[in-house]
Amino acid sequence: MPDKDPVHLLTVSDKECLRVYSPNIKERFKHIDLAISCGDLSYHYVEYIQSSLNVPLYYVLGNHAKDIEFGTKTPRTAPWGAVNLHKKTIRDSKTDLLLAGIEGCLSYNEGKHQYTQAQMWAMVLQLIPGLIRNKLRFGRYLDVFVTHAPLWGIHDQEDRCHQGVRAFKWLVRTIQPAIHIHGHIHIYRPDTVRESKLGNTRIVNTYGFRTLSLERSPK
Repeated sequence: MPDKDPVHLLTVSDKECLRVYSPNIKERFKHIDLAISCGDLSYHYVEYIQSSLNVPLYYVLGNHAKDIEFGTKTPRTAPWGAVNLHKKTIRDSKTDLLLAGIEGCLSYNEGKHQYTQAQMWAMVLQLIPGLIRNKLRFGRYLDVFVTHAPLWGIHDQEDRCHQGVRAFKWLVRTIQPAIHIHGHIHIYRPDTVRESKLGNTRIVNTYGFRTLSLERSPK
């Protein structure tokens, strides 16, 4: 019989939270099947989540990612034990979820992990062959689309740094993944909208952390 239980996700971005970076993390998040980081978090924080929960962890980098992180026993250029989703389509063997991701945000000061709208379009188009293979092999294009920046016109802001990405909106509207998870947009007010819908896709701003459930696709 196929597994009918939903997949439980822990998603994090932009802000290190004491409820996550805690000695109680194993008990608090014992039901989690998979973790996702949407960027702008220290590598040691991401590693702590992955090693403590002992679940697969996928990530994209934010626009404030460091080239090298010091302060731990060994300098690192990426979080150990986690899988970078940038410009990749990946099937997670534990949960059967199909994931893809794009790092960074729109260019505003020529820093790293910043891109023009045209560059974002190019990276999204690079995902298409993998998404088509998913459809042919698994019967669906994508379950989880992971980005740092938001979609154009959904959860984004007017300033150049925090504008949404047009190509992301096209991709979500076209292939309708179950969920799109992003960070980058900080939340300071309790009335800030952090969940929306675009067609059948649930769109979630995971600033801080969220626990989410996703129904498994039929095998």
